Amino acid sequence: MKSIDLNCDLGEGFGDYVMADDAALLEIVSSANVACGFHAGDPLTMHAAASLAVSKDVCIGAHIGYPDRQGFGRRHIDFEPRELELMTLYQLGALQAIVQGAGGKLTHANFHGALGNLSFVNYDVATTVLRAVKTFDPCLKFVALPFTEAFRAARALGIDIVTSFLADRAYTRDGLLVSRKLPGAVIHDPGQIRARVRRLLCEGRIETVDGASLDMEIDSILVHGDTSGALEIARGIREAAIEAGYEIRPLARRFRS
Repeated sequence: MKSIDLNCDLGEGFGDYVMADDAALLEIVSSANVACGFHAGDPLTMHAAASLAVSKDVCIGAHIGYPDRQGFGRRHIDFEPRELELMTLYQLGALQAIVQGAGGKLTHANFHGALGNLSFVNYDVATTVLRAVKTFDPCLKFVALPFTEAFRAARALGIDIVTSFLADRAYTRDGLLVSRKLPGAVIHDPGQIRARVRRLLCEGRIETVDGASLDMEIDSILVHGDTSGALEIARGIREAAIEAGYEIRPLARRFRS
């Protein structure tokens, strides 16, 4: 039977502030990308997300971003390559300690917000942060968007890649995400999201923002925990995958080194 991973950004609260219903989302997804305390998260929030993920047998990955809680990591900040490298290592180390304390294991990593967007188009930045991931643990998998410089850099570095589709984001005909500054960049209609997931799984292609068709091969589908209606969207994606004949399986069980 064909299988697909569902991954979700979690642990993105801070203190008493709660971003999403992590417990409910972990009943639906199979892999979690947990914020590492920079764009969101703190030790208690990280531990709560990791503990829940362990109890649900959900894979845990590091969601690495800029140190920008006020902007939720979505504002670009200029850093020297050495700073980016060490910030990546810092976040990986922090989350690994929390995950181990919760009885789990770190399986993957990806990049959040402005840092992720920069890695999509800047090969040197992508190589810098991914080299840090490989230095930290060469067995960690990288959840990547196809058609990006980060995908190419990970392949060049010999890092295991899990290709991901962002179900609630619009794409250009080049396979890149439409900027959040533009209208239509984020898709909020659960029915529309479900339909595009089903088409991708059944036909292997998506419709771009300008109406073109783009072929795409994926291993995982992302649910943004901070998107309005995330829970309904996640349920719809899971149902669409099952209806298309797919089993939901955590990425660590689908892809082994």
